[in-house]
Amino acid sequence: MHSDFLLDSIQSLKGIGPKRLELLNSFGIFTYLDLLTTYPRRYLDRNFTKDIILKQGDTVTLLGSISDSYLIHGKKSRLMVGFRTQNNERINLVFFRGVNFFNKIFKADRKLVISGKLDYFKGYQIVHPEYEFLTDEQEEEGNFLHAGRIIPLYPSTESLKEEGLDSRGFRKLIHSILERNVIRENLPAKLIKLRKLQDRDLSFRKIHFPETMEDIEEARRRFAYEELYYFQLLLIYKQKEREKVKRILWPLPESKSANALVKSLPFQLTEDQQKAVKQIVALAKKDVPLAALLQGDVGSGKTITALLIALHYIDNHIQVSILAPTEILARQHYETIYKFLGNMPFLGIELLLGGENKKIRNEKLARVKNGEVSLLVGTHSLLQEDVVFSDLGLVIIDEQHKFGVDQREMIRSKGKNPDILAMTATPIPRTLCLTLYGDLDLINIKTKPLGRKPIDTRWYKEDRRQGVYNSIRKYIKDGRQCYIVYPLVEESEKLDLESCTKAHDYLSKEVFPEFSVGLLHGKMKSADKDLVMTTFKQNKTQILVTTTVVEVGVDVPNATILVVEHADRFGISQLHQLRGRVGRSDLESYCILMTQDFVSDEAKERLEALTKSNDGYELSEKDLAIRGPGELLGVKQSGLPEFKLADLVNDRNLLEEAKEDAKKYASGDEIEKSEISARFIEGKFLFAN
Repeated sequence: MHSDFLLDSIQSLKGIGPKRLELLNSFGIFTYLDLLTTYPRRYLDRNFTKDIILKQGDTVTLLGSISDSYLIHGKKSRLMVGFRTQNNERINLVFFRGVNFFNKIFKADRKLVISGKLDYFKGYQIVHPEYEFLTDEQEEEGNFLHAGRIIPLYPSTESLKEEGLDSRGFRKLIHSILERNVIRENLPAKLIKLRKLQDRDLSFRKIHFPETMEDIEEARRRFAYEELYYFQLLLIYKQKEREKVKRILWPLPESKSANALVKSLPFQLTEDQQKAVKQIVALAKKDVPLAALLQGDVGSGKTITALLIALHYIDNHIQVSILAPTEILARQHYETIYKFLGNMPFLGIELLLGGENKKIRNEKLARVKNGEVSLLVGTHSLLQEDVVFSDLGLVIIDEQHKFGVDQREMIRSKGKNPDILAMTATPIPRTLCLTLYGDLDLINIKTKPLGRKPIDTRWYKEDRRQGVYNSIRKYIKDGRQCYIVYPLVEESEKLDLESCTKAHDYLSKEVFPEFSVGLLHGKMKSADKDLVMTTFKQNKTQILVTTTVVEVGVDVPNATILVVEHADRFGISQLHQLRGRVGRSDLESYCILMTQDFVSDEAKERLEALTKSNDGYELSEKDLAIRGPGELLGVKQSGLPEFKLADLVNDRNLLEEAKEDAKKYASGDEIEKSEISARFIEGKFLFAN
């Protein structure tokens, strides 16, 4: 399957000297394939101008010849080159940079094609036009590279341009590769036919040197499919590799503790929660370690679901760890679990946070090591070297997209081939699930606990502010509590937004002096955060002014009003997460989105979507369409591959097809590592996760 010459070093290309080689290598371009997959960032239509009447401001492409050239010296030296069109009209080609070079090459009677924007100064002129001198063969066949056609523009930098590696330079190099050889196909013939794909060789030629705009889209579709198909093969390969690892610790199929907990709960589990527990316990019966993602919209009850699953392990003397991204969330998980298990025999639950007293920490670590601790809840502190488990068999990772690949592997390495249950309260669009978590079993909890009412979400502008404050006052007098969320902790010179700290000062003194107003933000010390949250939970503080530190997991059922200031600065998913801080009881709850009088069209679209829907899955699709995957998840931590041409918003159908085809192909032919490696080296898909 190898197209060997594509893996040749670019060093063998004409025009690549040591300096150019070093520079291109620094940009990750080592082989012919690297160059061919440096795709154009955009295209210019430089086909010959049909209307040969010259007009100032028009962009023209014309065939003609040089009549003369001369230097003009002065404040700005420049080279004037006389160009005669086929209609014998004169256009001055003006060059301010590279004057000596251009003076040597623009000789009288040389035939060429030029492209550029017409200006008028003592006659028609084009400043620094695109140009291409004609060979006898080109004059006969009209086969141009830099003008007289649709020309590709490539990503470049100042350092590349200094070495002649601007778009023109890249066109020359890529053209010389395509002239050398026919590029072999690397997709199965049956898939090319089934998906009506253009072959690989033609696609490379069309994407770099298209004859029509339609050529570009057809070639792009081919390579987008190839990227997605390869990636799906990689996920299948990862899954097959994981299946080679056998389970060491086995959870019990039935858990007395889980059954006892369900009976003691003051509420009934939803159908989705019951189904999720059964699905995950069934997967844990296999001899291959579990790898599952539990998705649950805000307030859907993931914590109790995860705890019921954990008890199947704990009852068999297998340790469980819960890894949370923040201390607030870790502490809340610990307190919630402790409350649920209060009427049951002590099962050995511990909370491990950073900055604890050394003696207390060491005592906890000793209990973890000798197996006295069955369930350890913590933050990144669980990843430290001194945390050693006796028999860790299940790792629950909450808000898992906030942890990098290395961190997930680090906690996993502390166990004996432990099962991994990742959880997220951020509903992820289906296309991203297929891309990010295609090798995981996906389990969804969509329904909310009985009695929960939809949150009444409203978007108000400044003229409604006093009315909002009056409503807050009324509800607090009725015993309720309120969050007011700001996007910044301190004032920024770049963004004209009220800061959280300044707003707290104003609200506590000027607007709500009769109530206790708390302040919570990410820059506070852990102990101070804990104190603020405790007083808020106990209703000693009625209003909490905060940042997005409350976005995930904070649970105060009595808080029924959430006001988001500068709501147009947040994405849909983040606003939906924030909204989930209220509506956590059977009380009527409100989310108020406050903005200035003017907001952008995109912000308007986001805010209106929130007021119309409480469904996180529906909103996540909307957010993906508006913002795209990179901004939605944060590419660095998400593990999202940076595809060169595939677009996870617009290529959803292509992704579904690629997933289906990869499964069929993989089941039809055993995928060997060597073949996978060869394909991925060719396709440049060496993803770390």
